[in-house]
This record gives sequence, structure tokens and C-alpha cells, in this order.
Amino acid sequence: MTEYNKALSILKKASRSGSRLGLDRIKELLSLAGDPQDSLRAVHISGTNGKGSFSAMLSSVLTAAGYKTGTFMSPAMVSPLDQIRIDGETVSEELFADAILRLDDLSSAMDDKPTEFELMTAAAFLIMKEQCCAMSVIECGLGGDGDSTNVINEPLLSVITNVSLDHCTILGRTTADIARHKSGIIKPGVPVYYGGRDTAALEVIRQTAERKGSELYIPDRADISFSDDVPETSLVWQGTEITVPLRGVHQRDNVVNVLSCVEILRGRGVEISNEAVRKGLSLVRLEGRFETLCADPYIIFDGAHNPDGMDCLCRSIAGQFGDVKPVILIGVLADKDYSLYAEMLSPLAERIFTVAPDNPRALDPATLAETFSAHGLPAEPFDTIAEGFDAAAGYAGENSLPLMVIGSLYLYKDIKSIVQSRFG
Repeated sequence: MTEYNKALSILKKASRSGSRLGLDRIKELLSLAGDPQDSLRAVHISGTNGKGSFSAMLSSVLTAAGYKTGTFMSPAMVSPLDQIRIDGETVSEELFADAILRLDDLSSAMDDKPTEFELMTAAAFLIMKEQCCAMSVIECGLGGDGDSTNVINEPLLSVITNVSLDHCTILGRTTADIARHKSGIIKPGVPVYYGGRDTAALEVIRQTAERKGSELYIPDRADISFSDDVPETSLVWQGTEITVPLRGVHQRDNVVNVLSCVEILRGRGVEISNEAVRKGLSLVRLEGRFETLCADPYIIFDGAHNPDGMDCLCRSIAGQFGDVKPVILIGVLADKDYSLYAEMLSPLAERIFTVAPDNPRALDPATLAETFSAHGLPAEPFDTIAEGFDAAAGYAGENSLPLMVIGSLYLYKDIKSIVQSRFG
């Protein structure tokens, strides 16, 4: 067994304990590892949606500005290596395995063993320190206050991209409740940026910032004008023309958030030229966000997995296809508010094919199909992702329609592999 495979086995074993919020285990593990997180110049990011896009964009800008930049994101898209990147590239199997094996050895002294995500978080911090990253972009996994990334005591900036309803059984039933968890990443005296539109969440974040003596910033759109005649996100900012290859109407808010935070970081002593912003945003890459997987046949993947994300996706579908109704292949997790998806997609979709993502929390495809059928939208469940894909792609091809694969990001690995095997 290779060292990398040993590392994967360690993570698989740790995953059996599930996801457990709280900081005691991660603090103990990091202490045993020498607290590598304390050496990082980090931007710490929470929020319901947009964290991945924001992290990828900001990381690309920082790299273009000349900083060696480490990024920690979740979930993994194809392999665990996806979650830890340096200057946009996934870390090597050797670096990854070395960090996991050392952390596993250290954790043998712990009575309460770390979870899979805690091991991944600690590995990210350790690798970024040892690779001498000048900047780090760290994305929360879930919530904020109890997330294992929330051991960064003095970030350069705390970012809450937005707040909407998701993970309600864990984080709360209202946006104000959820904002209390998200605002747990705000540190005393450290500026915080909130890029969302929910006023109840903003009030909670404002109160937390005031209590901790942290200056609160909100989006600055004064110097930004977007173009409507191109599929990409195209804009002019401070006289600089910028084209972002990421697609979807939601990316406009993400771009505004990144540009606003660039200004905050400049005020914190981070040197970022307008040219670095232009170059970085033009080169950004991110899987699974309105991503074209194949041009012929036309297949797009989008990981919209909660009502707010689905609303953005629906607006993107309408903008992308007009009167043409795509075929939808969808798989979601059972703890999502999937009952809303049928009403949202009914005016836009030609036909629905349902599958189960590769996750223990996956919703039964038959239950999901029944939800769509109840809204008058033809829907058919499938036992496997491959069977569902072949049926959906076949129907789309026969009717000259695009295929949209949507829902949980846990679908991405299997769909990407199937598309490559079927269409090269």
C-alpha cells in the first residue's frame, strides 16, 4: 500500500465518526502539531453560498499579485487533494500523505480522536505553513463558531459571503439564528465583511462586530459596471476591464464581494494592483459551478443544493437557455429543503431524472421524483447515477436539448467520470 493510500484509509476510518462540531479536538491536534495555523496570514470565510467561488477568485487574485497562496475548500470534488491547493494547484499525493500520516500519529495520544474534516483542516494548516505560503484563504466547512477552521485567532479579514436557510436542523430555523453561527468567525479587532442581502442576518453580524470591536464592511458597487451581452461575467472596475470565466448570475455578487475585499486587504497592507485583480480573475478555475462538462452533447453541472442556490441557478438557466427547457438530472441530500425545488424548476425543465449522490445522507431518488411529479413535471428515478445519466443524456440527445446535472456537489465525481468515459 502506498503512503497516499494509507492516508486515504486513515481518512475513511475517521469518517465513520461522522461530522461533529466543536473545537476541542482540533485545538488539541493542532497543539500537538505545533499550532501551524498561528503562522498563517489568512482570510477566513464563512457563509451559506458562494464560499467556494469567492475563495477561488480571491486566491487567484492573490497568486497573480505575487503571493504564494494556500487555499482550503470543501467538499472534495474528485479526491481529497482538491481541498488543499497552493497557487491554484492541488497539492501532491506525497505532501498530502506525509501530513495526514504525521497527524494520525500525533492523534494516537488523543482520547477523543479527530474527525475526517478535522484531519483535513489540520493537514491544510500544516502544509501551508511548511510550504511557506505568504497568504492563506480558509473556507469554513459548516457554520462558523463550531467549525474546525475557527481556530485562526488573528486573520487579516473575516468574510461572511451571505446568509440564507441551509443546515437548519444544525444552525437554526431563521437567518438570524444561522447568522449567529456564521458570525462566530469574527475576531476582536479584525475587520469583517458581509456580502449578503438578508437584513436580519446583517443586524446580527453588526451587533457581533460592535461587541468585538471589529469594523464591519458591506458591498461597494460604486466603481463596478457589468456587461449583459456575454455569457461570462464581464465588468469594468476602477477603469479596468475584467472578464471572469465563471458563469451564472450569482457570480456577479461573488465578484462584487471579492473586489470589495481587495480594497479592505489593501488597507491591511496587502499589495494588490488592478492588473493583478484583472489577471487573477481572468484565470480563476472552479469545478461544479455552472461548469460546462461537454460541449457536444451540451452538458452543464451546477452544485445548487439549497433554496437560495437553486434560485440563482433558475435565473441562470433562464438567462442561458431562454425559451429552451433543459433536461434535468438531479440528486440531493435528504436534509435539504428539496420540496421547494420542484416548484422552482417546473417552469424551466423539460423532464426530470433523479438519482442519489454518493453520500450516506442522500435522498431516495423515488421520493425526489414523486416531489416533482406532484407538480406536474415528468420525473423518473434511477437506482444508480450511471443509469440515470444515460437515460437523461439519451432523452436530451433525442430531443436536441441541453442536459443540466444539478444538486449535491457529491454528484460531481461520478458525473465527471461518466462524462469522460462516454464522450472523452
